[in-house]
Amino acid sequence: MIDLRSDTVTRPTDGMRRAMLEADVGDDVFGEDPTINRLEEYVAALLGKEAAIYAPSGTMTNQIGVFVNTQRGDEVLLHEGAHVFNYEGGAPALLSGVQVRTLPGEGGVIPPDALREAIRPENVHFPRQRLLCLENTHNRAGGKVFPLEDFAAVSEAARDHGLKVHLDGARLFNAQAATGIPAREWCAHADTVSVCSSKGLGAPVGSLLAGDGETILGARRARKAFGGGMRQAGIIAAGSLYAFEHHIGRLPEDHERASKLADGLRDSGYTVAPPETNIVLVESEDPTGLIEALGRAGVLATLGTMPASGRPGTVRLCTHLDVDDEAVEDAVEAAAQVAVANAR
Repeated sequence: MIDLRSDTVTRPTDGMRRAMLEADVGDDVFGEDPTINRLEEYVAALLGKEAAIYAPSGTMTNQIGVFVNTQRGDEVLLHEGAHVFNYEGGAPALLSGVQVRTLPGEGGVIPPDALREAIRPENVHFPRQRLLCLENTHNRAGGKVFPLEDFAAVSEAARDHGLKVHLDGARLFNAQAATGIPAREWCAHADTVSVCSSKGLGAPVGSLLAGDGETILGARRARKAFGGGMRQAGIIAAGSLYAFEHHIGRLPEDHERASKLADGLRDSGYTVAPPETNIVLVESEDPTGLIEALGRAGVLATLGTMPASGRPGTVRLCTHLDVDDEAVEDAVEAAAQVAVANAR
């Protein structure tokens, strides 16, 4: 099977396994795991932040980011397609006691005017608005990059109205690879940043939240309360550190293969937008049926969106560390056979 469901399905490389096997460990809740400490320092420096904290998942680091930037009863503004809103189990309400308000924007980009229109006046009837969550790259939009100029503009508008900014940067280094702009340039416009090692970077587990020292100190309390305080977790942190040190530079390979995959699918009759990074979205009136047909042909894919309001849905295919050129060619051939069969 060719697994294109997500860039989370990768297996650790030999070098990563060796790093994990040989990792120095200690009790991280006591701050004594040397590998985790080294990872946190490395990622904080990479993102241009004072400090960082390691956690099991991107959902946890996003939700800690929401928690440390808000108070109960506050309102969080975010894009209508945001991962924090759509794919994190209602956690903002469950864990932080906040409500969310979604905003429109093409390709995951919230225009400053859309943010300004959503700003509420100070009034006892309204929740206090504390936080703007942004996402780069944008998963549901097909891995689109949030242009730095636009990111800076909406962040500035948020700060003008007293909001803090959290960046869900699960695939932030894909944005760096696609544009040549260092990840820290986006981070400079955000108070907190979540980055993931287990997506395009290929680690088996782990994400980090970065910010100023005081905020990350509060994040440690939140991580413990959320059940993310780990002990001798340097064994897994070593995989994450290896990913950040060795796999950022290879991300353009995934982007190139995504482009080849999209071109091949388009040549086979599918409607596919050119991907900006490593996510390919295929339009379909019956995305579930297409996913099942591709599965029978040996290609695993996932649902992008279901059809709504007369618009087609999408099937999502994602290139990653374990997908080589031959796998892309085989996936295109299998999809072409499905297209021929469906045309009969």
